[in-house]
Amino acid sequence: MDFWFAMLLFIGALVGCLLTGIPLAAAIFVGFAAYYIVARHRGFAPKPLFKMAVKGGKEAFSVVRILILIGLITASWRASGTIAVFIAKGLSVITPSLFILIAFLLSLLLSYAMGTCLGAVGTVGVIFMALARSGGVNELYTAGAILSGAFFGDRCAPLSSSANLVAGITDTSLYDNIKYMHLTALLPLGISIVLYFILSAKSPITTVDTAILSELEANYDLSWWGILPTVIMLILPVLKVPLKYAIPTSVLAAGVLAVALQDMPILSFLHSCLFGYSMPDPALDRILGGGGVLSMIHICLIVLFSGMLSGIFNGTGMLGGLHSIIRPLEARIGGFPAMILTSIVICATFCNQTLAITMNKELWQGIYEEEHASHRELAIDMENSAVFISGLIPWAITCSVPLEMLGVDAHALSYGFLLYLLPLCYLFTKRIWFPVYGKNKKA
Repeated sequence: MDFWFAMLLFIGALVGCLLTGIPLAAAIFVGFAAYYIVARHRGFAPKPLFKMAVKGGKEAFSVVRILILIGLITASWRASGTIAVFIAKGLSVITPSLFILIAFLLSLLLSYAMGTCLGAVGTVGVIFMALARSGGVNELYTAGAILSGAFFGDRCAPLSSSANLVAGITDTSLYDNIKYMHLTALLPLGISIVLYFILSAKSPITTVDTAILSELEANYDLSWWGILPTVIMLILPVLKVPLKYAIPTSVLAAGVLAVALQDMPILSFLHSCLFGYSMPDPALDRILGGGGVLSMIHICLIVLFSGMLSGIFNGTGMLGGLHSIIRPLEARIGGFPAMILTSIVICATFCNQTLAITMNKELWQGIYEEEHASHRELAIDMENSAVFISGLIPWAITCSVPLEMLGVDAHALSYGFLLYLLPLCYLFTKRIWFPVYGKNKKA
């Protein structure tokens, strides 16, 4: 009973944070405190519990360091004009009968470069929605395409916080995971492109407002040099350069461009990297402002507290009782289908992608080890379930915030094809990538 009482308290804290606007990290800390008390009630001494929490926090801290670097890169790319170049070049190639497909592909490219769904939605997504509304394009089609593209990078980009978190907690190679994520995305990506091509023909844009492009040209040097920081982030990971070196190299290149091309003082660039980039034009600032180390503090605290909570769960075996529910389900319908169901329940209950990842790891790692399934298989299964499914729960943070940014309701999710095609396709093709679940040796 004490476990479920703590669960209700945890959920209540999450709901309270969502309704009041209090940072979600506060609710995660309440959950940690509640389960710490449960563990004490069950006879665990403070010192061992402290060691469990520290161990979980240490595992999470490797992800926190990358998140801080991601904060640097999101601000530096804004200051250097890199994101502006992406948007401007994308807008310049708009074809009326391919508008929705271009919105999907440009959102995909930018999210892959930035590693964040919210970054892509808040920049190119907002612009394409404005163009869709002024040009007579079905806004639900457009929003669905943007969400699909934005979640692609949120799942498998080297800069993705979820990809780094999954690799960190499963003790797998980020780049090996990315390779498998690319391979398992090929079929659903191809189907999505065809579907968005059909929707583009069904709802073409009638007029294109070039005011945004003119504003970008007036405020930035939009030469092709602007994509250099992105090229660095695409090439260095391929060469297996660790992110802790690749990201600072990209930030350095962005700093040179900000000073040399955008005439930005060095001190202003450094200020932007810490506190976030801002522009004097309010309209452009809403689209291109933001980023910076401080912008990542909240998500860093969520990851850190989630790691500490995971350490308590793992060390005390507190989630063991749930295995009696999951095990028969896994035996009846299979590991990945059962993980889809647990992901839905966790995302719908806790409204949080990070918790969906960490709790799935705690629930499933022991079962995968019993089945002799590799850590890599566990990582890819979580990427193809928990990460994407969080984008399909309308009240979850990773879904509700993008919908609010785009100014549409949950009906747009019907056209976010990649969000549900990827788990469905993987459901039927998993044996191609991991052919002997339950028999393959641990990697």
